[in-house]
Amino acid sequence: MRNNDYIECWLTDMDGVLVHENHPIPGAAELIERWVATSKRFLVLTNNSIYTPRDLAARLAASGLEIPEENLWTSAMATAEFLKGQLPGARAYVIGEAGLTTALHEAGFVLTDTNPDYVVLGETRTYSFEAITMAIRLILEGARFIATNPDVTGPSKEGVLPATGAIAALITAATNRDPYIVGKPNPMMFRSAMNQIEAHSETTAMIGDRMDTDIIAGMEAGLHTVLVLSGITQREDIDAYPFRPAQVVNSVADLIDTF
Repeated sequence: MRNNDYIECWLTDMDGVLVHENHPIPGAAELIERWVATSKRFLVLTNNSIYTPRDLAARLAASGLEIPEENLWTSAMATAEFLKGQLPGARAYVIGEAGLTTALHEAGFVLTDTNPDYVVLGETRTYSFEAITMAIRLILEGARFIATNPDVTGPSKEGVLPATGAIAALITAATNRDPYIVGKPNPMMFRSAMNQIEAHSETTAMIGDRMDTDIIAGMEAGLHTVLVLSGITQREDIDAYPFRPAQVVNSVADLIDTF
């Protein structure tokens, strides 16, 4: 097994890497414990913009994973950080849940439907036709279009649900405006995460279960990439891509003794 002693900071995806359908993947709790015990700087990344870090930490704890809220980084937080660097104190019309509205509030944005600088689209389980109509009109009037992530579907107990990417496509069809998408696979999300923990790309690793999001974005951000086979991408899928992860392991359990 490869020695990862030189890795000072770790970024990791959540679903398929640490949890699967609200159950911890074997080795995940031990890996988190090892990082905490050895004072490793780390962040758990998710494209889900619904939950605040506090809510997400509570949900993970209920699943058996104790992850401090300061070690969680969502696409909502990355979006707020990105926009704060673009136009501090701007006005935004938001479609999303508490995770997104809280992140934008804390970043100093005014949330309004009156002359906003941005329309910010995130994940919600209650997409409203009226809210989408308002977003379309505001974008046509000149508001810049931002989306937290490109995922077109999300899971539920009843089956798949339309997600941010699907609603963004609807708005794009009506406005002829494409959103700027902050979440994975945009390396911007990884760079904002690294800034959060003062990490450097040369000594940071990204663990993910998808070649088309986690691994390509990690590679483009200059990180050591680790593909786990406990989620979406399987070993036989790797050769279909024109790029490769730096390291392939069966699950995060294989990483515990490598640093």
